[in-house]
Amino acid sequence: MSVQQGGERRAAVVVNPTKFDDVRKVRDRVTRICREEGWADPLWLETTPEDTGTGQTRQAVEEGVDLVCPLGGDGTVRTVGAELAGTDVPMGLLPAGTGNLLARNLELPVDSLEKCLRIALTGQDARIDTCLLELIRPTSAQIAARVADDTDPARTLDFSDAVDDRSSEEVREEHVFLVMAGLGFDAEVMAAAPERLKARVGWLAYLVAGLQHLKGPQFTVAVKLDGGPPLRRKVRSVMVGNVGKLQGGMDLLPDAVADDGSVDAVLLSPEGIVGWGATFAQLVTRQKIGHSRVDHLQAQDVRVVSDKPVEIEVDGDTLGEAIAMRVQTQPGSLVVRLPAGRRSRAREEIGALSGSGPSGA
Repeated sequence: MSVQQGGERRAAVVVNPTKFDDVRKVRDRVTRICREEGWADPLWLETTPEDTGTGQTRQAVEEGVDLVCPLGGDGTVRTVGAELAGTDVPMGLLPAGTGNLLARNLELPVDSLEKCLRIALTGQDARIDTCLLELIRPTSAQIAARVADDTDPARTLDFSDAVDDRSSEEVREEHVFLVMAGLGFDAEVMAAAPERLKARVGWLAYLVAGLQHLKGPQFTVAVKLDGGPPLRRKVRSVMVGNVGKLQGGMDLLPDAVADDGSVDAVLLSPEGIVGWGATFAQLVTRQKIGHSRVDHLQAQDVRVVSDKPVEIEVDGDTLGEAIAMRVQTQPGSLVVRLPAGRRSRAREEIGALSGSGPSGA
């Protein structure tokens, strides 16, 4: 851990300025809290459309800060966390976006910038997993086949995502994420939710977009868990997550824990509006209603191959179309700040099983 002149610790704040009407006011507030906690004035680094946090995080690490705090939406958190993964520099989560999903899942006070910042400055370090996503782009022929399907509106498809030279390095892309990746419905919703509406009504913007896409087409996937035999399903959405709590309190992946060394997946297979109603009921109650429309899975390595190109997203950022994805867990690769005395959910469960109770190390 570095020490600034005078022995003061220093934090870097990687901020998305588009999230605030008055960035200077926010900066002054953050600086005041840092001083009150005995820290030096923060290194203030603003993102740009060309660099959404990678370069800023690298600069912060190179300057030897003691803490890096993303201040933006889930995309900013993902970008900063991806750059910090594999280092010992801790990340302090500051709420500014629509979802704040990682902070919600770590049970941080997402309604208060001040409380989260004080936790980042005074809390304790904890290691959580990150996830490595590898996606495979479709060919022009695969996209054309979907466009030609008169049962599929294919409104989100973009031929610029196609890579016809299957030996090209552009066929495969890698992305690190912290919360969740998804194929199908959820990615379509993320792509359709207008930024202006998100700024006005928050996560309800996703609900509006979701209602508009309920009647979208299904697709067939083959899913492999840890190299096992393929599981084939006709689905509307496949989501793989490091954690599972969404906006509005829905626990999409109730068994997902940020530091258990595995990822959880859910396959959603509704048919029509009535099927969606049964699917949501099954998600909420975790009980089968009629035929199974929800499959919960868990593994360290999840591979999904689709029969046609579908929209893909990671932590709320859409990446265009993909024909396949692979998600692998990277155990304990990211250090985050939690309130002093807080243990992760996984460690709490281990403590309960061993009889050590909530106060164990």
